[in-house]
Amino acid sequence: MRPNRTVARAVSALASFAAASAFAVTIDLPKETTQLKDAPGVDLVQRTCSVCHSYDYIAIQPPGKPHAFWKAEVEKMKKVYGASIPDDQIEPIAQYLTRAYGDGK
Repeated sequence: MRPNRTVARAVSALASFAAASAFAVTIDLPKETTQLKDAPGVDLVQRTCSVCHSYDYIAIQPPGKPHAFWKAEVEKMKKVYGASIPDDQIEPIAQYLTRAYGDGK
């Protein structure tokens, strides 16, 4: 008698899931040590950027950078680091960062 392949695959998948769950890791991030500057778009940046890094990472960037710098940074976060930033939110995030941390233009 030949075993049912669908059942065998299901059992294998369940075993893999159970093994992975046994080694699940919880990461507790440190508390924020800074706050984002208040400007239009701060809520979007809070929801989007803090998923991957602290606000300190934004605040320590070189001051006075133009919009092109900030837009390139947001695009890099999406394309290189895999941030979940919808294409239509790249520009509003870059505008906030330019106003709050860049040259303001």
